[in-house]
Amino acid sequence: MSDRLRLVIGSDDAGYDYKMRIAQDLREDPRVASVQDLGVHDDDLAACSYGQVAIAAGELIKAGDADRAVLVCGTGIGVAIAANKVAGIRATVAHDSFSVERSILSNDCQVLTLGQRVIGLELACRLVREWLSYTFNPNTPSNDKVAVITGYEYS
Repeated sequence: MSDRLRLVIGSDDAGYDYKMRIAQDLREDPRVASVQDLGVHDDDLAACSYGQVAIAAGELIKAGDADRAVLVCGTGIGVAIAANKVAGIRATVAHDSFSVERSILSNDCQVLTLGQRVIGLELACRLVREWLSYTFNPNTPSNDKVAVITGYEYS
């Protein structure tokens, strides 16, 4: 991964408003090289489900075409479950600073999911900014723990 992150962002109709604001913030963040919006888009909010968007995000990361993703639905749960179905992807819902921190430092999560119906917009934006500031260190005991998950996935 380069110094600047290649991000994907996506939502269903229940997370659309937050997705749009977070995408704007990400495009202005100097730590971000690019932001690819996977949808849904304002011309057809019912065009795809949270599962389609989350799986597409996971596949882009798996293929090496993106470094991380931010996904938003009503609760953050659906997109996390769907993204986690992609082999090699670790996605989590996080609605507080400590969980955001640990998602990277302890679990090397590539996907942060948020719930538009669960937290306020300003908190969601803040958590995404915080999440971008963390980098997984493979020289910690957490690396062995993440390896157990990865090993199982590919066994």
